[in-house]
Amino acid sequence: MTDLLSSLKITDKLGNGHFGEVYLGSDDVHPHLAVKVIRPKTTDSPERWEKRKADLIKEGANLKKAAHEHVVQVHYINKAPSEDAIYLAMELCEGGSLQGPYEAGPMLSGEVHKIATHVCHGLGSLHSRDMLHRDLKPGNILVDRKGTVKLGDFGLVTDDLLLGYADIEGYIYVDHLAPEAYESGLASQKTDYWALGMTLYRLLHGDRWYRLSPAPKHSVRDGGYANRLAWLPHISSKWRRLIRAMLNDDPASRLSTSKQALNALADIATELSWQCTFGVGKLTWERFKGGRRIEVVLSSAGKLASWTATSYPMGAGTKKLIDSSGGLVARAVAEKSLQKFFGT
Repeated sequence: MTDLLSSLKITDKLGNGHFGEVYLGSDDVHPHLAVKVIRPKTTDSPERWEKRKADLIKEGANLKKAAHEHVVQVHYINKAPSEDAIYLAMELCEGGSLQGPYEAGPMLSGEVHKIATHVCHGLGSLHSRDMLHRDLKPGNILVDRKGTVKLGDFGLVTDDLLLGYADIEGYIYVDHLAPEAYESGLASQKTDYWALGMTLYRLLHGDRWYRLSPAPKHSVRDGGYANRLAWLPHISSKWRRLIRAMLNDDPASRLSTSKQALNALADIATELSWQCTFGVGKLTWERFKGGRRIEVVLSSAGKLASWTATSYPMGAGTKKLIDSSGGLVARAVAEKSLQKFFGT
């Protein structure tokens, strides 16, 4: 480990993680690395920082044991040779995180299904080793060059932030914290699955829809948060049930094992995927079937809305109106009939 650390070269900054900055790096064995640089917090006293460094290095062995196809591989962790910091050298995932796709808009159901399946396998592996993730969100789910989805930026067992949520009020993803976290401040496997439920909701809807959602992000602690979420009309009842099960207020009743989640996902595997995009005053869905392109457009005008579903030929032929709202109607009526069209 020491020899590899001495050969470690750090270059471009890749981004910021919850536990430190991440850089591109390499050493004599690994030509491509992601290197997390963990520095003292502003609240750390010299004594506390020295203890944290010792604990982090001790924990390196546990992180290496977390090796799994769907967990980012940690190669080594040690004191930085030239600064007061800890270097954590990890597998580099060239595909980046899901933050970009999430911000781009709703992801295809099939893509989210693959992501959820891979994440559940990775999460199950961590939990079987008595480790937690504690910070599940799109930006902490990574993709390698082969398209394999991996959990990244998982918390260190000895870090205060994993043992509990040390700074809940300063945490941006407040609705990724389960209700009990506000009472006890403690993380668990059950709080990881709450965060996974919110992550899946975000990926299926995209950042723009999420930000327009009427559910106040700070109302999780009040209970019933899952029942206040707004859903895009094409999101199936199976997806809704799975996510709501992960967002159950009662930890004892919450879906909180990889086996439970994978069984539920198996029932979603054959669903059709609609590509959903946002436009000015409208939402558009598209998919291809039997050599034709099916397009659904929901247009809004204040409290009124209308929608049409049209089939277009890929080559020669004529377009066909499949279904519609029958003109402008109350938005709630339009959305309900559109949900019926999608079979959700």
